[in-house]
Amino acid sequence: MLFRSWAQVADTGWPDVARVADHVGVEHLVVTRHALVRQVLTDPVTYRPDNALDAVTPMPVTALRLLAGHRFRLPPTLANNSGASHPEIRAIVAEALHPTRVAAQRPWLTALVRGRVARLAASLDAGAAVDLYAELAADLPLLVLARMVELPDAPVGAVKAFARAALELFWAPLDTDRQLALADEVGRFHRVLREFAATGGGLAARLRAAGHPADVVVGALFFLLVAGQETTSQFLTLLLHRLAGEPTVRAGLRTGEITVADVVEEGLRLEPPIVTWRRVAAVDTTLGGTPVPAGTSIVLWLARAGRDPEAVASPDEFRPGQRGSRRHLAFGAGPHRCVGDVLARMEAGVVVAEAAPLLDGVSVVRAPWCPDNLTFRMPDAFVIRR
Repeated sequence: MLFRSWAQVADTGWPDVARVADHVGVEHLVVTRHALVRQVLTDPVTYRPDNALDAVTPMPVTALRLLAGHRFRLPPTLANNSGASHPEIRAIVAEALHPTRVAAQRPWLTALVRGRVARLAASLDAGAAVDLYAELAADLPLLVLARMVELPDAPVGAVKAFARAALELFWAPLDTDRQLALADEVGRFHRVLREFAATGGGLAARLRAAGHPADVVVGALFFLLVAGQETTSQFLTLLLHRLAGEPTVRAGLRTGEITVADVVEEGLRLEPPIVTWRRVAAVDTTLGGTPVPAGTSIVLWLARAGRDPEAVASPDEFRPGQRGSRRHLAFGAGPHRCVGDVLARMEAGVVVAEAAPLLDGVSVVRAPWCPDNLTFRMPDAFVIRR
């Protein structure tokens, strides 16, 4: 279950809390119910985020030496920060992603997406197959994020490769050779981030001005480049694929009976790009009647929580606007709730509004394929043809 949990999300045999061993024999407490997942996320004292970025596959000494050679460090900044510095760092990042700033990007993004959709429509009309991941969704969140936080000019392909390498290095089951290759790739890009963190403007400059050390600035940028854009491009791909199989929903969008916002929320509930997240028990406690010793690794099954029949009326159906649809935990909850939720929703709304008509009268040539990963879906393509 631990590495393809999205494939088992509708299984009915899971208890509220289950003990599951991973590929290296480490036991985790898997939490499946919406109320319990939310309870853990909103109690950072009992359940700390310290293990959120720990490598799922323990790294061998050779890989650690490679990372050390690149001066790679991931100090507590955002997702893995339970310390006193978290509120201030989060506030600085939140200001960079303020809803007013997000709204200002909508006209630019709409024009960009509209132009891409027109080109894709022409290709489909000519009988060609098109990849909605590679040709539409893959780089959009990165381009928007670069404008929001004033990231340096960098080849989009290089940033995307780095982000996917990081998601694999820290959250996938790996052999040693693959770990070494990924450690080198992630470490080399970390050097680039370190140089920018020391001199760059925008978010980096604001973090420096607040007195945060270079490692913290790098750590915040690292997490934003991984979670702040890669997850959104994954979600756009998964949502478009889902919509391709929902002609009634697309018809409702055309007539206005179904809103774009409701489609996005139902997509987040049923097709979240982040399917699990981790916490560690800080003290001996109980959860759903299950004893939880201090130090226990807890895997919160966010995707399954979104299908909890106690939280949503029709848990396995794509019904935008249904009761409970917006109660999903795709962005987490509590003090570590995703700081970029408004941005992700805006991007998804623009893509649904502009690109949904592409899906009328098409067949799926290649559905998205997702590799083994504890937390991230990481779809690689979505190819359609008229």
